[in-house]
Amino acid sequence: MQEKGNISIHTENIFPIIKKFLYSDHEIFLRELVSNAVDASQKLKRLSAIGEYAGELGELKVKVSFDKDARTITISDSGIGMTADEVKKYINQIAFSGATEFVEKYKDKGDEKAIIGHFGLGFYSAFMVAERVDIITKSFQDGAQAVKWTCDGSTEFEISEATRERRGTDIILYVADDSLEFLENFRLKQILDKYCKFLPIEIEFEDAIINNPTPIWAKSPADLTDEDYLKFYEELYPMSEKPLFWIHLNVDYPFNLTGILYFPKVKNELQLQREKIQLFSRQVFITDEVKDVVPEFLMLLHGVIDSPDIPLNVSRSFLQADSNVKKINNYITRKVAEKLNDLFKNDRAGFEEKFENIGLFVKYGMISDEKFYDKAKDFCLLQSTSGKYYTLNEYAEFAQENQKDKNDDVVYLYATDLLGQDGYIQSATKRGYDVLKLDAVLDSHFINMLETKLVKTNLKRVDADTVEKLIDKGIALEAVLSDSEKETVKKVFDEVINDKNKSVQVEAMPVDELPAIVTQNEFMRRMSDMSKLGGGMGMFGAMPNNYTIAVNANHPLINKILKTEEESEQKRLAKQVYDLALLSQNLLTGADLTAFIQRTAQGL
Repeated sequence: MQEKGNISIHTENIFPIIKKFLYSDHEIFLRELVSNAVDASQKLKRLSAIGEYAGELGELKVKVSFDKDARTITISDSGIGMTADEVKKYINQIAFSGATEFVEKYKDKGDEKAIIGHFGLGFYSAFMVAERVDIITKSFQDGAQAVKWTCDGSTEFEISEATRERRGTDIILYVADDSLEFLENFRLKQILDKYCKFLPIEIEFEDAIINNPTPIWAKSPADLTDEDYLKFYEELYPMSEKPLFWIHLNVDYPFNLTGILYFPKVKNELQLQREKIQLFSRQVFITDEVKDVVPEFLMLLHGVIDSPDIPLNVSRSFLQADSNVKKINNYITRKVAEKLNDLFKNDRAGFEEKFENIGLFVKYGMISDEKFYDKAKDFCLLQSTSGKYYTLNEYAEFAQENQKDKNDDVVYLYATDLLGQDGYIQSATKRGYDVLKLDAVLDSHFINMLETKLVKTNLKRVDADTVEKLIDKGIALEAVLSDSEKETVKKVFDEVINDKNKSVQVEAMPVDELPAIVTQNEFMRRMSDMSKLGGGMGMFGAMPNNYTIAVNANHPLINKILKTEEESEQKRLAKQVYDLALLSQNLLTGADLTAFIQRTAQGL
C-alpha cells in the first residue's frame, strides 16, 4: 500500500508551544511587541519617502503603558496600521511575516534593513504573559475602517469594527495570573532599558522618552567628534573610566555591520571584563554573550555591534554555524589589528604609553588566533626591566649581540616580579644582560608561544638558575674550594635546611655574586605559573615547589663557614646565608623573617 499526503499541524497545540518554548525568557514579549510597533512606524516612513503615502506623518513615537488595576499592558503606535483583511492575513496565519512580505515588495525602493521583524512569530509572544490579547488597529489607507481583533489564547478569535480616530495600532495584553510581575513600573522600565534603549523610533513610558533613537554607531564617523564617542561610552558604562581609544565599524558587503568597539583600561585580569559588548539587530538588543560573533580575545573590549544579518531570536548553535557570523568575526579581528598597527606607526610614543593597558588584548590575540599573530607581531611590544620597549624584531636583533649561549641559541631572560626578583635582575645586568618584564596574567602562555615562533631562542626566568647557567657561554669558572671542601659545605647546608624539596649545590660563581641563591627549574616554574591561570596544568599546581640552593663556592663568607671549627657557629652562619638567600626571593616571611632580623642585628 502506498499513500502520499500533507502533514497536518493542529493549531490548538501552537499556544502551549509559544508560551513555554518559543522564547526562553518571558520578558522578551515586550521587546517583540515594541519592535513590531517600531516596524509599523518605519514602514509608514518608507511609504511616505517613496510617495505612496501623501498624508502627514506627525508624531511616530511608540507608547508603552500599563494599568495595574485593570491588569493590562498596552503598546500603541501611529504607524501603518492594518485593515480587517490584513489582520486576518498577518495575525490569523501564524508565522506569516508581514515584515518579510513588505521587504520583498519594496526591496528595490529603499533601505530594507530598517525593518526589524522577520519570522511573524513576534506578536504571539504576547501569549507568554497574557490570558487575552486585543488588537485595535486602523490602516493608513484613505477611508479605512478601524477593526478589533481579540483572542483568549485558544484557536478561536473574534474580529469586529472598532473606533480609532487616527491610524496605527494598540496591542492590549490582559496579563495572566502567573505574570503579574510585569504590571510593575520598575519591571517594565527594566525590560525597555535592556532591549529598546536604542530603537530608531521614540519610545514613551510613564510620560518620558526612554530611548536614544539615533545612537552614534548608526551615524557616519565623519559627523562625529571624540566628545561624541566619549559621551556615548559614558551612556553605555556610566561608572567606567574613559576608554583609551575606539574603532567605528561600518561595512555593507559581504555582510551588513555597524558598531563601535572601545578599548578600555584593562586590569591584569581576564574574567571580570567580559560580557561588555552588546549585540544588536537593527538597534534592538539581542544579547551580551557574543563569544561566537567576536573573537575570544576581543571579548575584553567594550561597545556595541549591530548587524541585521543576525536575527533577533538567535541561538548559540545558529551563531556557531552561520557563515555571516564567521565573516563578522574575521572582519572584527582584521579591523582591530589595523587600528592597533596604525596607532603604533603614527604615534609610537603614545602607543608605548598605552601598551600596559592594551598588551593583554594583543598577547591574548597572538596566543589564540594565528591570523592575528601574523599582524600583531609587528606592533607587539616587549618591555625591558629598564623601561625600554622593543618590537619582537628589535629585541631579537638586540639579544643577538650579547645573549647567545655556547650552542648559538639566543636566551631571553625575563622577570615576573620586579621587586621580589631584584637581586637576580641585578646579577644579570651586572653581567651586561638585559631582562624583560613579563609579569602580566597571560605572560606564562605568551612565553610558551614565543618559543614556538622564535628560531633558536629560549626564554628563561631570571631566577631559574645562576646567571652563568642561564646563558651558558661554555666558560667554566674555577672554584677556590676542593671537592672535599665542597662536600663539607654541602653537608652543613643540608643539615641546616633539612627540607627534602630543597637540594644544595656548591658551585663556582663570581666572587661578587651572593653567597647563596635560591633557584627553581625553569620548566617547573613555568608549569606552576600556567597552572595558576588554568589550562590543564592543575597537576603541576598541586605538586610541591622544588628549589635548588646554589651555594657560591668562591664567596668569602662560604670560606669563613668552612674554616669555622665550632659546629654550632658553623650552622649559625650557614643559616644566616640561607635566610639571606630566601629573603632575596621574598620566600622568608613571618616568624622566620623576625628571627633572621634578630640574628642579623647580632652580626655575622
